[in-house]
Amino acid sequence: MSRFIIQPHGRLQEIVAHENGYFEEEGLDYEISDDQRPLQTKKVDSAGNIAEIRSGAYQSYEAGKGNKGEKSDVSCACHWTVNNAAANNLGTMYGKAYVVTPGGIMVPKDSPIKRPEDLKGQEIAVGYQSGSHYTTIQALEAFLKPEDIKLKFVGLPWQRVDVAMDEDLPASSLWGITFQTAEELGLRKVVDCTFMITFMFPAGVAIENVERYMRGLKKAQMELDLRPEKYKHHFAGMIPERYRDKVDVRRFAVGERIVFLPYTQETFQATQDWIHERSIFDHAPERVSYVTAVAGEQAIHHI
Repeated sequence: MSRFIIQPHGRLQEIVAHENGYFEEEGLDYEISDDQRPLQTKKVDSAGNIAEIRSGAYQSYEAGKGNKGEKSDVSCACHWTVNNAAANNLGTMYGKAYVVTPGGIMVPKDSPIKRPEDLKGQEIAVGYQSGSHYTTIQALEAFLKPEDIKLKFVGLPWQRVDVAMDEDLPASSLWGITFQTAEELGLRKVVDCTFMITFMFPAGVAIENVERYMRGLKKAQMELDLRPEKYKHHFAGMIPERYRDKVDVRRFAVGERIVFLPYTQETFQATQDWIHERSIFDHAPERVSYVTAVAGEQAIHHI
């Protein structure tokens, strides 16, 4: 039997579980992949302007048929993308836990943008059909009309940090470790963009191994809640060299937090409705089955 491949997500829980032997305790034969793609630098066009990149987390799942780009047995992305990927039978969402990540729309310290309303008509760097795309819309709808929200698709999270630090655009939507790094680098949050992340696995992966992985993460979450200062140094290895020496990760919060509650049928359907009411995708899935799209006890015994 091949090893269970875990794709990291720029958080501490997998490292804590590995370091403390929690996955082994659960009988999981595993490896954690070394995915360097998120460390890429910003892209510019031939004129030197920030390039438009209309590819993101959803396209990675499409290309990988439930793998997020590279081969893995479990990965994570924002719940909107995983939801729609599962609804389109690209893979299966794990339904008994989700992740909450901090995030925000960030601007330079001396930016004239002080309030969310000041973002009217201002380009905001986001990732296409990725967490920053959806959460920026969700956050700004409380302050602006849809036609006044202007998004610029610039790629991966660290590419958006580059855009923010170089002031190529008025604002950037950042989350997780990039959000915390941006705060340390002096960027200022205009509006909160905290959002949900969910787990995804492709066809052929044994649910028993996914459950072993999740039990290991549950132990890691408790350990991290109890002794966060013991593990924060690991954040440094997740930060690109161009920013690593400019921040002190001891000042970071723990970032992403795993919540062991069900992603219910009601949540699944409400998310489908939200996505497609805003025409984020060209069309909605023709037939959506929560029971087949989401793995977990509540998908079998749903209300």
